[in-house]
Amino acid sequence: MNNIDISVVIPLYNEEESLPELIEWIRKVMHRNEYRYEIILVDDGSTDDSWDVITRISEGNSDIVALQFNRNYGKAAGLHVGFNESKGKVVITMDADLQDSPDEIPELYKMITEEKYDLVSGWKKKRYDNAFTKNLPSKIYNTATSWMSGVKLHDMNCGLKAYRSKVVKSVELYGEMHRYIPVIAKWHGFRKIGEKVVEHRPRKYGVSKFGIERFLYGFLDLLSITFVTKFKKRPMHFFGAWGMMMFLFGFTITAWLTGQKFFLSKMGIMPHRDVVDQPLFYLALVAVIVGIQMFLTGYIAELVNADSNKKTDYLISNKIGND
Repeated sequence: MNNIDISVVIPLYNEEESLPELIEWIRKVMHRNEYRYEIILVDDGSTDDSWDVITRISEGNSDIVALQFNRNYGKAAGLHVGFNESKGKVVITMDADLQDSPDEIPELYKMITEEKYDLVSGWKKKRYDNAFTKNLPSKIYNTATSWMSGVKLHDMNCGLKAYRSKVVKSVELYGEMHRYIPVIAKWHGFRKIGEKVVEHRPRKYGVSKFGIERFLYGFLDLLSITFVTKFKKRPMHFFGAWGMMMFLFGFTITAWLTGQKFFLSKMGIMPHRDVVDQPLFYLALVAVIVGIQMFLTGYIAELVNADSNKKTDYLISNKIGND
């Protein structure tokens, strides 16, 4: 029987300075509220002494579960592994840089357990980031994502989130898809998604690991996750439908041009151009070829999808706890 109330999942990369303070802060919050908890730290191939710090922090404490990747895989990989390890009824994620406040945990926990949300996303309404390089692009990104996905959140990429356990066990993360967990959750049938205004703290140690380019990648990932989520189980529905429309468009034009030439010839109406002398014929020919190619692409994608192994393996070099 599961007796853990909260699993705190923290992916990290080169955060040796902030880790002791963060873990101590989380422990104080948990003990004050008498939660049964675990802290899952996923070291995403740090090149500093983060793993040594984790080892030291975990000595003599059973509340720490830690995993170390052999190399840097990205935040989505860290969350994916952390979610798989989690045993809590509620899973809370946060960044390791102390910009997320553990004091938000009790309220987030109540929103999941008492208000019955499936997922609650933090909203850093007042930010301490650079207004031009982060705040403005973030607003544009969140507006576009909400419009395209139908998930109305002000801060989609906030690292501080709370989940019902069955949500994190259902979503599949890869690449940079951690930005779109609320979107993926919605498409998996988890409809009760809320948000809470949370404290955003100035960075105390180190520098940000993300640049402005993440917003460009974010939009590309949004297009990718929209397509993959809708059509990964049925690629023929996308490629086949467009392929058939293109083929029928080209075939119809070709038939019309051929019929027109035959009719004009029979009626003795002169002058008339040969079919191959008309630019519209080449447009139709291109449409037919593209249509056939898209249909075949959908067919091949169906075959690949049927045989694909969706399990993603990450090389874990060290592990502490939860054996």
